[in-house]
This record gives sequence, structure tokens and C-alpha cells, in this order.
Amino acid sequence: MNQPQRKGFFQRKESLAPLSIAEYRFYIFTRFFYIMALRMVATVVAYQLFQITRSSFSIGLVGLSEFVPVFALALYAGHVIDRSDKRTLLLKGILGYSICVAALVVLSMPQVAKSLGQQKTTWLIYGVVFFTGMIRSFAGPTSNAILAQLVPKDILHYAANFSSTTWLVASITGHATAGFFIAWFGVNTTFIIILAYILIAAFFVSRISRKPIAHNNVHAKVWDSVKEGLQFVFRHKIMLGAISLDLFAVLFGGAVALIPEFAERILNVGPIGFGWLNAAIDIGSGAMITLFTFFPLRRNQGKYLMYAVAGFGICIIVFGLSDIYWISFVALVIAGMLDGISVLVRGTVLQLTTPDEMRGRVSSVNSMFINSSNELGQFESGFVARIMGARPAVIFGGCMTLLVVIITWFKAPGLRKFEY
Repeated sequence: MNQPQRKGFFQRKESLAPLSIAEYRFYIFTRFFYIMALRMVATVVAYQLFQITRSSFSIGLVGLSEFVPVFALALYAGHVIDRSDKRTLLLKGILGYSICVAALVVLSMPQVAKSLGQQKTTWLIYGVVFFTGMIRSFAGPTSNAILAQLVPKDILHYAANFSSTTWLVASITGHATAGFFIAWFGVNTTFIIILAYILIAAFFVSRISRKPIAHNNVHAKVWDSVKEGLQFVFRHKIMLGAISLDLFAVLFGGAVALIPEFAERILNVGPIGFGWLNAAIDIGSGAMITLFTFFPLRRNQGKYLMYAVAGFGICIIVFGLSDIYWISFVALVIAGMLDGISVLVRGTVLQLTTPDEMRGRVSSVNSMFINSSNELGQFESGFVARIMGARPAVIFGGCMTLLVVIITWFKAPGLRKFEY
């Protein structure tokens, strides 16, 4: 075996080193089942509301219902996470989410929905989604922040890559199987299956031991603690640039929110086709991140990030223009592959540059910008679709994504030249 081949072999072997740690394996199982459940809930709720209201705007309101608590509580959540045992906080969050899904099980029972009526059922679903947003404002950043307490720092970047891959595989599985389960079993039974997944996630996280608190001042006032986290992110120009670019790309490129309408009214496919369209972006992302887990980017990560987000915008425009199912599916898969590059670069920057005592606050700021932008982007897509129609709304979002990349290219040269 020649030297370059030998080096490549050991790099691939080292990339799997985190899996030798039992608690990291429990974390990966937890992440898989929990994220799969989250994605299934999003898919099933969107499908159910569109069937009730026949309007994409109702799906947009779901995004707004989740965005409000995530955005409002994110900074406070970061303060709490850094002052708490992250394993226990994550377990409480997952169990809290199981209660919300149990409520969706009840609301989706035919006899309950019939007795409440369409309007009351719709508003109660929005209420449950609001509470899931509250829970996710704590659970999401906690899941990211605990990672550094499970593996040694010298293999943290490999653990972060594998964690991102797990997230995306779970998203793919959640989106696709939700469509299949709706077709095979109906909405109510699908929610019951989701509840089982969440309880499995709770079991695995309970196998992780309690973790020490890394906060450098557990008695700090809330605002002082929050301000310290914000100042760190805004001083770190590369991190801020990557977060901002991803934020606006997700905000304007949120075509996924309109997939129920595209599937039924434009592409004329049923629940299974709808599920695969929902999973398409994550299929592409999962493939790309898996590739880069074994063959990581070595240079010019900042430029690759810019090119990837621009390509993502172009793919969203193609999706908006297409009337053919396979073209729409391929456009979303390629969009996902390009989005995977963005996820990988941003996630690695976050893990490698954040001090242990600030991981909760920095993860929460990231969550406030990135995760809440998914929900706000969902609302933006639904709102613009109501004004323009679904197809123009998607094309508009793709064009705005391209504009954001052009502006960032000239206004953030440090990000363009960034390498790690």
C-alpha cells in the first residue's frame, strides 16, 4: 500500500473513532429517533392541516406558531443550558415533546376531530405546535452543547460530522416514512408511531450519565450571561457570516413549506410522492455529509460554502418552474447536497471555536438564527404563496437566495477566504 493510500485509510478509520465511546453511541441513537420524530411531526401536521384547510397559508401559520417561542426563548434557553446538567435537561425536553405528540394523537382521532369541528381542531394544533417550539428552544441547543462532553476534543470534529450525518439520515427517514405511514395507516396511527420513537429516544438519553456544569459563573445574572454569549458570536466574524448566510438562504429558500400544495395541485402525486419530495433535500444533504465524513474538505471551505448556497438558490428556482415530478425531485436532491456543504461547514465552525462554558449560549444563538429561520421561512413561503401563488413564491425565494449570496460575497470577504 503506498503512502497516500495508507494515509487515507487511517483518516477514514479515525473518523469513526467516536463510535467506540458508549455514551456517544447512546447520543447518536437518541438523536436519530428524536430528529426522525420531529421531522415526521412536521410532515404529518403539514399534510393534516392542508387536508383540513386546503390552504398553504395554514402551513405557514404552523411555522409562525413554532418560530415565536423558539425566537423569544432562545437566548434565555442558552443561559439555562450552560447552568444545567445537559443530559437531564435534554431528557426533560424529550419527555415534554412526547406529551405534545400525545396531544396530537388525541386531536387526530376521527371522533375527537368530528366533535371539535375543523376550526377548533386547527387552532388546537397550532397551540400544540407552539408548545413544541418552547420545548425545542431548549432541547435543540442542549443536544448540540452536550456533544463536547461525550468525546475527547481531538476527535470532536469527527463526532460533529457523524452527528450531522445522523441528523440528516433521521430527517430523510422521518420525511419519507411519514408519507408512507399516512398512506398505509392514516394520520392518527402515524402519530402513535411517532410517540413510540420519542419514548425510544428518551430511553437512550437516560443511559447517558449526568454531566458537570461547565459555566464559568453559575451565579451570573441572566442578562449578563446572555450578553456574553451574544458578544462572543458577534465578535466572531466568520461564525457570524456563516450563520447569517445560512439564515437568509433558509428564510427565502423555504420551498419545503409549499410541497403539500406542489405535490397535490402541480405534480399530482399522493402521500407517498409527497413524502419523497419532503425527504429529497435531506437525501441530498445526507449523501454529501456522509461523503465529507470520510473525505473531508481540506481547503477553501468558505468559497465552497458560498458556491453551495448559490447553487441551492438555483435548484429552488428549478423546482418552482418544474411541472414534472422527477425533475422536481432531482432539483430538491441537488439542493440538499449543496445544503449539506453549508450544514457541515457551519456546524464544524460552531463546534471547534466555541469554549465549553459557552456552548449552550452559542448553540442557542445559532438556534435562534438558523432553526427559527426554518419556521419563519415556512411562514414567509405560506404568506407569499397566498399573495402570489405557490409557484411564484418559490421562484421569488430562490432569486432572493442568489441575491443574498452576491451581497455576502462582496460584503464578507473574510468568510469567502475562510479555511479550517
